[in-house]
Amino acid sequence: MVNAAATADRRAAPRADSGPAFGGGKLNPFGDLHTLQHLSARLARSMRGVFEPLLRQDVRCWAEPLAVQRFADYRAERADTLSAWLPMDMRPAGAALLVLDGTLVLEMLDLFFGGNGAVPQPMPTELSPAAEAMVTRLGTMLAAPLRSAWEPLAKVEFTPGVVENSSSSGIMDGDDAAIVTRFGIAAGTAKPVFVDILYPVAALKPHTTALTGNVLDKPEPDPAWRNGLTRTVMGVKFRVRSVLAEPVVPLSMLMDLKPGDVIPISFGPNVPVMVGDDCLGAGTVGTSNGHAAIRLTSLARVEGSDA
Repeated sequence: MVNAAATADRRAAPRADSGPAFGGGKLNPFGDLHTLQHLSARLARSMRGVFEPLLRQDVRCWAEPLAVQRFADYRAERADTLSAWLPMDMRPAGAALLVLDGTLVLEMLDLFFGGNGAVPQPMPTELSPAAEAMVTRLGTMLAAPLRSAWEPLAKVEFTPGVVENSSSSGIMDGDDAAIVTRFGIAAGTAKPVFVDILYPVAALKPHTTALTGNVLDKPEPDPAWRNGLTRTVMGVKFRVRSVLAEPVVPLSMLMDLKPGDVIPISFGPNVPVMVGDDCLGAGTVGTSNGHAAIRLTSLARVEGSDA
């Protein structure tokens, strides 16, 4: 789903949808693509956390409607604009292609080195090694959100490859069909930029059953229910106790005990504080407001987390 603000940012001209492929077949063997569109919407919700640190401002992210195209047609649509093409290996099989506008890459690169996001003019005709490193960095940052978005369908690990030039791609030929997933990214009233992830149809065929079925997404918990549950849990009471000493005496002494006898005990400066059978920490024995009390000097759970 896309909010009203995102809808206004969409490109005005719709892209071509699936049609007859070479040999009289279909470019798209997966039906209505609702499942993949839902997957893209999941990914869009996570992309803010990737692009906001790089762009140093709040952004809106949304998923555009999917399109199915031959790779040659997609390249022709981008014309001669400077672009970055990054293969994303999809283990256990296949690969996707991350495509970025060169302007966006150069803006992020300038911001990364402390600038204000200025893009050099005139635009260079190819990406520098530093710009290619920025593209690879972005691919690495997108790998985890991609894996999470795919999780309801299949366990897929994404790994960025080597940035390629805009004239060819090592994972697709011109006649290969690809599903184009497009994401809009906009900050404030600025004109949005678009990031594309292309999935070759051949790479998605092992996931045909999942892509043609229904997605069982994990629903977001209701905030009111979650807050109520938190308040209830925080009100649960636990019995806290302290063991001052545990003397060991022989059975003969126990058999001879009578009122008035003294059992000697000794304990160090710190005594354990227990919650159930677990050690909460340790403290020193003293008094507070006329009552015996223990001042906590350490917490076992804090020490465990440091370890």
